[in-house]
Amino acid sequence: MKVRSVSFNNRKKGFQIRTSSSALWFPYAKLDVRLGEGEGVAQVRVDKELGGEGFTYTLDSGREGAVHVDQVLEYNQDPSYLRDILVYKLTLEVQARVSASPLSKREIVRRLGTSAAQLYRLLDQTNYRKSIDQLLKLLNILECNVDLVVRAKRA
Repeated sequence: MKVRSVSFNNRKKGFQIRTSSSALWFPYAKLDVRLGEGEGVAQVRVDKELGGEGFTYTLDSGREGAVHVDQVLEYNQDPSYLRDILVYKLTLEVQARVSASPLSKREIVRRLGTSAAQLYRLLDQTNYRKSIDQLLKLLNILECNVDLVVRAKRA
């Protein structure tokens, strides 16, 4: 996701980030480079070195830091970002289970009722366009039970 624009507000102590789909807030308290007493942000810009997927800020003291859009999405609990993280974690688990399974890939493909190319797409952790249903079906074929656990957030 690309950052279209970013601005700062020293009074509210945070950044306003605009992406193609939303406007998000990111507080100074979550920055890696901490502000000193009475210090503020002097400048902020979309960082081209991050491929437009983040921004760089300069403090009054001259120190600099950068924020990637993933940090902003995680802070704001963006549903699509959280889904992508879940797909990524499930894919890593599927990869481990497939490599440890006595089943051949050909047998897994047969049980899935799909093509070998589709299996390899399911095993690709950089592909976020796959369905969670297919990953769960694959884990079931690998004789794994998947339980969804819902916990309260830690304070």
